[in-house]
Amino acid sequence: MGGRKRALLVGINYPGTKAELKGCHNDVDRMHRCLIDRFGFDEGDIRVLSDKDRSGPQPTGANIRRALARLVADARPGDFLFFHYSGHGTRLPAETGQQDDTGYDECIVPCDMNLITDQDFRELVQKVPDGCLFTIVSDSCHSGGLLDSAKEQIGNSTRQNKTQSREPEERPDSGSGSSFRSFLKETVRDAFESEGIHIPHSRHGHSHHGGDDQDEASKQPSGDGRIRNRSLPLSTLIEMLKEQTGKDDINVGSIRMTLFNIFGDDASPKIKKFMKVMLGKFHQGQSGEHGGGGGVMGMVGALAQEFLKAKLEGNEEEAFKPALEQEVNSVDEVYAGTKAWAPNNGILISGCQTNQTSADATTPQGVSFGALSNAIQTILAGKHGKVTNKDLVMKAREMLSKQGYTQQPGLYCSDDNVHVAFIC
Repeated sequence: MGGRKRALLVGINYPGTKAELKGCHNDVDRMHRCLIDRFGFDEGDIRVLSDKDRSGPQPTGANIRRALARLVADARPGDFLFFHYSGHGTRLPAETGQQDDTGYDECIVPCDMNLITDQDFRELVQKVPDGCLFTIVSDSCHSGGLLDSAKEQIGNSTRQNKTQSREPEERPDSGSGSSFRSFLKETVRDAFESEGIHIPHSRHGHSHHGGDDQDEASKQPSGDGRIRNRSLPLSTLIEMLKEQTGKDDINVGSIRMTLFNIFGDDASPKIKKFMKVMLGKFHQGQSGEHGGGGGVMGMVGALAQEFLKAKLEGNEEEAFKPALEQEVNSVDEVYAGTKAWAPNNGILISGCQTNQTSADATTPQGVSFGALSNAIQTILAGKHGKVTNKDLVMKAREMLSKQGYTQQPGLYCSDDNVHVAFIC
């Protein structure tokens, strides 16, 4: 086929931080060679962003977002686009304080913590022209929901989300307290798990993990190699944001506001939409239109109000300009786990389900890699002909299971793209 082939590869090891990984640069280097040798990409059509060389452009949120936007903006029918991300993933809990705002925003974690959300990816893929295919490989934790609303062909993330996304109400008057409390419990659990201490989940607790054994940090497969998971717990994210900003008042109820405060116009469009809606709710509350807790409800709402008051002491027009300029069609757009139209031209191959972690492994010989990225390279090296998206994911699942990993890769795409060749 005569279409142009273009790629963006992002590998982030977060060197020198408490979130440091080992295998992400290697994943990207191997994929770079594979794109040229196997898939016929031109060197000049592959953009690499990594934090290996500190003198070059870094994989910040703004740089990744710009590179993705350029990849899609230049696309024509018949083109093949490819994005490989190797790094941390995280999930942001709901923060609006509204009872119908449940679930999570799955995100990738750029080197500066300027998160890119699942909704950002969906909106990006919506801009891909018909007849152009955009394949995304995300070797990161919680990556199952990263292409928001895409049809799940292999996996169980979407099924869990549909049946388990709502927090059971403890009392009619509980407001957002019950879901906020469970998020706090998760944050405490994350803090332990980031130190390698696993706490089993209660079967009656918060349901987004979908079982007691599925979300364990990926088990060590063999030998004395070192395995670390690619999840960035909320507790670690908050600590890193505190270090970056010098502010001590960041907590689980104000992450989105903090991201907006730090990154402004470079923040995720989803974050800017959130700020615009929260500002509107704050003004409603100020003008006496209380509607159940001053327009912004519960414990989370109190944090939001303090933050907004502090921001509004300055020039509101200037402070909130990036948010005020962001188009928001409905309040639902800012909810975590919101579902909207399904993208047709995007294919996501995820390292794991939304409730699982992906492994960052170092062998006893000192070779580091992401478990999914390594499986993909092994499968492609063993087969010279066409490998379909479905074949690749099924083989990767089988391979990782045999190696002792608990993570289960997933495939998210329209029915038309299940059996097309991986990448091109």
